Amino acid sequence: METNSPARASWSGKWAFILAAAASAVGLGNMWRFPYLAAKYGGGTFLLTYLVLVFTFGVSLLLLETALGRKTGQSAIGAFKSFGKKYAFIGVLASAVPFIITPYYCIIGGWVTKYTAAYLVNGPEALADGGDFFSGFITSSFESYIWMLVFMAVVFVVVALGVKGGIEKANLFMMPALIVMAVGIALYTLTMPGAIDGALYYLTPDFSKFSPELVIGALGQMFYSLSLAMGIMITYGSYMRKQDNLTSSVARIGCFDLGVSFIAGLLIVSAAFVAMGSGEAVATKAGPSLMFITLPTVFVDMGGMATIIGFLFFLLVLFAALTSAISLTETLVSIVQDGLKCTRGKALGIVIAFVVIAGALVNAGYNGLSFIEPLGEGSSLLDLADFFSNSVLMPIVALLTCVFVGWIIKPQAIIDEVRVSSKFSMAGSWTVMIKYVAPVLVVIILVAYVAAQFGFFSM
Repeated sequence: METNSPARASWSGKWAFILAAAASAVGLGNMWRFPYLAAKYGGGTFLLTYLVLVFTFGVSLLLLETALGRKTGQSAIGAFKSFGKKYAFIGVLASAVPFIITPYYCIIGGWVTKYTAAYLVNGPEALADGGDFFSGFITSSFESYIWMLVFMAVVFVVVALGVKGGIEKANLFMMPALIVMAVGIALYTLTMPGAIDGALYYLTPDFSKFSPELVIGALGQMFYSLSLAMGIMITYGSYMRKQDNLTSSVARIGCFDLGVSFIAGLLIVSAAFVAMGSGEAVATKAGPSLMFITLPTVFVDMGGMATIIGFLFFLLVLFAALTSAISLTETLVSIVQDGLKCTRGKALGIVIAFVVIAGALVNAGYNGLSFIEPLGEGSSLLDLADFFSNSVLMPIVALLTCVFVGWIIKPQAIIDEVRVSSKFSMAGSWTVMIKYVAPVLVVIILVAYVAAQFGFFSM
């Protein structure tokens, strides 16, 4: 068994890890998918379902991955390989996920950066034009690349400064700022006419909306939101000190993610009621169309405050995108450094070259390569990368990880690592979750999301 090397980067303390892992978990999905699902599936009913799933299935997998990283002191490939070379393929699949996601995530980060600036430069009216501003920007053969590179540059600088000097300090600033801005905008929105109706719509459980689709939607949202099955938590766990409590740390990560998702939903659903008198605009749209087309239309109806609210909202989304992109890039650097046994600087150089080239290629799917529609009419290279990484590869990695720990090396190997720093009185329940429950839930996610992509199931 390989152990932690003294030369390996490490967090300065437990809260540095919690903040970094929470920053990774809090991303674009919290902002543009969680509010949509909550508005669609009965408000409080969805919130209660999501809460249960986070603190059972979600936290269990978080604990598994983090403990695996701390136990081996390696990123994903090395972590699985340390139990035998024949298991390295699980780490390879896990490592493939951030290599696919990081380039296109930076493209979307560029879109957010552009909109943050556009609220100050172009004004809210220019952005609320039914989607013409957005489509004109992403199909441009110059400007879209520039903003992608601006976003990437910020991410690369933070990662270049190291775990303590870059990632910790960036998260220490961006995470509190993100939370303060989200709470501030939500509170301001709640003072506007009609907002309380939106808050009640969002918070009041409508149990008539409870359905298998709701559970699958909550399950998928939680799975993707917590940065599971993409090597991030294994890498971040490998930087942990042995004395830091694992069980309380992962529970707090779940709390952070749930809290930001909750506030984002409250903000966006209430704002929709202020502007349109209903949550229909949110309940029928998710992803980029909600973020870049629907919400600017909502904000422009806020009158004199539209510029400020729009700017602050996209700034907090930018911080969420940056914190996730930083964790993805750091994971890539760790994978390359561990795999090639090279310096961190060389690993970062390789990662930068890959992310820029791959990002430019995927971005061309909106302009120079727009004739390629891999998932049917209107789809893009970004859609293909997102579908393959999120809907196919991540559930497969999670399933293999559960089988590996639950049935091959046995749960006790992870339980012993957790108990180095914490009591872990729930070890029995956790074992049942990893061996029996989680594999079934992951298969449900895989089948449902693939079926939804090809029109066999409605999400």
